[in-house]
Amino acid sequence: QAPYGYQLEPTVVEGIRTKKMVADPVAADHVRLMFEMYAEPETSFGDITRYFEEQGIKIYEKSMVRSFLSQLLRNPVYAQADLELYEFFKSQGAAIVNDASDFAGTNGCYLYQGRDVKEDKDRCLKDQILVIAPHEALIPSDTWLKCRKKLMANTTFQQGRKPKNTWLAGKIKCGHCGYALKATHVPNSTGYFRCTKRTENKGCPGCGKIRKEEFEQFIFSAMQEKFKDFQILHGQEEKVNPKLTAYQVELAQVEAEIEKLLDTLTGANATLLAYANKKIEELDTRRQTISKAIADLSVETISPQQIKKLSYYLDNWESIDFDDKRKAADGLISTIKATSDRVQIEWKI
Repeated sequence: QAPYGYQLEPTVVEGIRTKKMVADPVAADHVRLMFEMYAEPETSFGDITRYFEEQGIKIYEKSMVRSFLSQLLRNPVYAQADLELYEFFKSQGAAIVNDASDFAGTNGCYLYQGRDVKEDKDRCLKDQILVIAPHEALIPSDTWLKCRKKLMANTTFQQGRKPKNTWLAGKIKCGHCGYALKATHVPNSTGYFRCTKRTENKGCPGCGKIRKEEFEQFIFSAMQEKFKDFQILHGQEEKVNPKLTAYQVELAQVEAEIEKLLDTLTGANATLLAYANKKIEELDTRRQTISKAIADLSVETISPQQIKKLSYYLDNWESIDFDDKRKAADGLISTIKATSDRVQIEWKI
């Protein structure tokens, strides 16, 4: 049986009768909807299964369950295999059968569990085997990677629990202990951010007095300024991340150094061999670190469409709803570490 979203059609390959996977028009649209919904930072499994139930959308003539959705979203059979996908699986320690040049952005992938896989195969990709598949993929790699990264990180937005008190939920951490700051809400009184660790067991001195409304306004102003600088530097038609570009340049330099050292090994004496091998090992460690950073940043590179959305959100801040404010924050901010006298923002741009 083909994965959900596909159907098998008879075909002939080099004179041999076989079957190929092609998109099932209706089911493929359901798959696209699942990925598009889960790629939104605030959407949980429960949100998607409830929506499908309310709309009367059945999966194999039955109501969709969360376990089915979880496995579907993890499956790279749906992902367009391009270089971003290649870098991601490489950085996670997967064994990739095909060359990087084969990742042309059209076909899906098969992921096999290798013999040495001992950890949770749904979370850890180390030693799993990735192969380019012959069928056309349904989901752009950036959307698939957003979903996969969200699943692997066990993100805050899950189990149907949506924050109500602040659009910074999931982003803001205590500047002392790193635990989440929770917004308090008491009608007709000033709201504050409180350190959850201090609230639970007094194991942190706390973040000090941070007024919710004042802090949200401070962060909004910082978002405006950061986005303005981003537009000036890069324009609105580019898909650019300066950190990503820097890492890509560094990766090329490291790989060039490795190639030079490999060339010196032919006919080298024992001393030179020992030096070259040690240096190659150091460079390869650095290459792996850079590759992982590239994979992480590639997932969060901002597209022209995202830039337009962010621009709209920031220009219409007073009229947009709570969820759109959360989307704006998620598009620009990775994390915020805060105390009453110090704020550190880690940006995605």
